[in-house]
Amino acid sequence: MTTTIRRYVETDTGHRVPNHKSKCKHLHGHRYRFEAEIEGDVVDVPGVSDEGMLMDFSDISKILMEHVHDVIDHAFVLYEGDEEAKKACQCMGDGHRTVIVPFIPTAENLAKWAFDAVAPHITSSYGNRLRLVAMHCRETPKSVATWRPISA
Repeated sequence: MTTTIRRYVETDTGHRVPNHKSKCKHLHGHRYRFEAEIEGDVVDVPGVSDEGMLMDFSDISKILMEHVHDVIDHAFVLYEGDEEAKKACQCMGDGHRTVIVPFIPTAENLAKWAFDAVAPHITSSYGNRLRLVAMHCRETPKSVATWRPISA
């Protein structure tokens, strides 16, 4: 039997979906929530800081901050093939934060991007089989995408 925990970080991030049939084709932003879902065994090593936990929530927060939040918070995430949007962001000057990615920045693709960025950092020294099993990306209060590897 394993236990699952979740921890999230929020970002204010702009994007656009260049081929979208509706208003998402325009530059706009969201308050994204990236929620990591971690599975493993509870640490049963007496006297260690993580005893009784899978992983300290503050350690998960540090990973999410460094590898997700600090990369895209208050930035525009743009698809590398979206020349129109890249030109618009260039007009804003050198101080503008633009993150160019090789995919259209939908919630589905951002969930996979965040999973790939975070997964290598979910480790344990206690042999409790930790692994990131899913990344949830909430784009709006009513819209959430989840990415998980097939083996999860």
